[in-house]
Amino acid sequence: MGLIKVGKRAPDFELLDADGNTVRLSNYAGRRVVLYFYPKDMTPGCTQEAQDFTRWADAFRKAGVDVLGVSPDSPAQHRRFVDARKLRVRLLSDPEHRVAEAYGVWQEKNLYGQKRWGIVRTTFLIGEDGRVEKVWERVRVDQHAREVLACVRGEKGWKPKKKTAKKKTAKKKTAKKKTAKKK
Repeated sequence: MGLIKVGKRAPDFELLDADGNTVRLSNYAGRRVVLYFYPKDMTPGCTQEAQDFTRWADAFRKAGVDVLGVSPDSPAQHRRFVDARKLRVRLLSDPEHRVAEAYGVWQEKNLYGQKRWGIVRTTFLIGEDGRVEKVWERVRVDQHAREVLACVRGEKGWKPKKKTAKKKTAKKKTAKKKTAKKK
C-alpha cells in the first residue's frame, strides 16, 4: 500500500498519547490537523522537528490547526521526551506501526547498505473534512515546521531559506588552520 494521496480521506485511528489518553483522529472532525510521522524520540533530527513544531505551536493554534506527532515509541518514552525537551505538541504511540502502515509511511529503508523497516519522515495536512490537503514526503527537518505553518496560513511563495555561507566559511577557516599546522 502506498502513501495516502492528496484528496483521499485520512485513515481514522486510535492511539495513546504521552499521558496514556486515547486519541482518535475522528475527534478532530471540523478542525485541520498536522499529522507528522517521525522515527524515534530523543534522536537529533526528531528532537529538532518536535522542538520546531513546539516553537510554532501558538501560531498553529491561532490558525485553528492541531499538531500531532506519531512514532513507534511507547507513551512512557513520549512522556520522557516531552518532559526533557519541554515539548508542546501531542505525541502519539504507534508501537505496532498500524497507523504508519495505513498512511504508507512504514517502508523499507536502506541505511549504509543495511535494509530495515521503519518510518519515513512524512507530514500530512488534514482538512476539516477529514481529507488530506497536502503531503510532505521524505521531510528534511530544517525549517519544515515553519514551511508547514506557511502552508496552513496560505502564505504563497514562502520557501525555506537555504543554508547560509557562514557555515561554509567556518569550514574553510578550519581547513586553512589544519593546513597551516601541517606546515
